[in-house]
Amino acid sequence: MKNVALVLGSGGARGLAHIGAIEELEARGYKITSIAGCSMGSIIAGMYAAGKLKDAKKWFLTVDKQLILKMMDVNFLSGNSIVKGQRIIEELKTVVPDQLLEKLPIPCSLVAADMISTEQVVFTKGSLFEAIRASISIPLFFEPVQRGRKLLIDGGVLNPLPLNVVKRKKGDILVAADISGKDKMKNIQTRKPELIDISKPIEYIQSKGIEVPEALEEGLHNLADRVNRMRRERASDLRRNIGFFGLLDRMNDMQIQQNTILSLQLTPPDVHSVMPQYAYNTFDFDKAEEIIEQGRLLMRDALNRYER
Repeated sequence: MKNVALVLGSGGARGLAHIGAIEELEARGYKITSIAGCSMGSIIAGMYAAGKLKDAKKWFLTVDKQLILKMMDVNFLSGNSIVKGQRIIEELKTVVPDQLLEKLPIPCSLVAADMISTEQVVFTKGSLFEAIRASISIPLFFEPVQRGRKLLIDGGVLNPLPLNVVKRKKGDILVAADISGKDKMKNIQTRKPELIDISKPIEYIQSKGIEVPEALEEGLHNLADRVNRMRRERASDLRRNIGFFGLLDRMNDMQIQQNTILSLQLTPPDVHSVMPQYAYNTFDFDKAEEIIEQGRLLMRDALNRYER
């Protein structure tokens, strides 16, 4: 039996890959003796530490777009977030009752960030779900959590792959399940323009026995060429292919990627499983089965490299 200190990164619905990663580790004879997580990674870490990962997996496999909308408790009274974030916690409590982190079967460390002090906050004691709620507070989406004089948001802002906080014991293998790997941004790639083809309508008119004057045909082709050239130029202008919210989202993703790289450099893991950041969108929870399986395959590849 090989002991593992496991770290689960942040990344929205991609965090469901952590379920498959854990299943692969256990199937290969690894024993997880401590765990740490951030954002979505904190949910899976907490569920596993509580001994309820199978129940959590069963629940996530029932999630569809309708349930996602049901859990969105729109925040009409606050100007700093779209949803309150409490309804999703209540749903999770139907799967795993709240309990104290320090009483969990294995040590569990969950990471949030304090907007006031701009410092990382690591939960190892107190309410499991208070820690999860703080750790998943995506800025501008979920309402921040106030805890005394701290205002807590998603830990991914500072430490999306918290390798330096897991309670690793001597001899434990450090395993990182990273779901914010480098990848090209899919929604800012050059779009394929819709081009005008004048030849087909002209051929259709001619098939009806109507003669199209040569000068008119040439003029139509020239006009189509000019319009198509403009459309190609417009499609290749990346500034036109990303909106305001897309720009904000990309800036956040870049920050998470760079912080993940820094974390890996400061605390290199023995095993590094990585999923590209744009493999799945933040709210692709209705693709749970597919994402879980991808997590399993990625961890399998990482373990194969480690065991060679």
